Amino acid sequence: MGEEIRGHCWNCGQGLTKLDYGRELRCPGCDKPTHCCRNCRHYAPGRPNECREPMVDRVVAKDRANFCDWFQPLLRSPLLRPGEAPSAAPDPNALKRAADDLFK
Repeated sequence: MGEEIRGHCWNCGQGLTKLDYGRELRCPGCDKPTHCCRNCRHYAPGRPNECREPMVDRVVAKDRANFCDWFQPLLRSPLLRPGEAPSAAPDPNALKRAADDLFK
């Protein structure tokens, strides 16, 4: 039996297992590095160092393999299309509609 899918490639959306994440490993779908900032759950464009972890060392190339000890695979929703990044913040109008629907 195959390994369980732990996340998806930031570039092509290919499912990745625990064994696919390594400093020198690459995505089987598009050959991009899997252990990189763009594939980490802490990646946050617009934040200092583009990372949610305040103590992280600066990594300049977010799409290249690195040695970051804070790396954790980004677990994406299967509803995202390949290459589509998850939204940094929920749509405020959608949140308001959902709240209003609770009180109908």
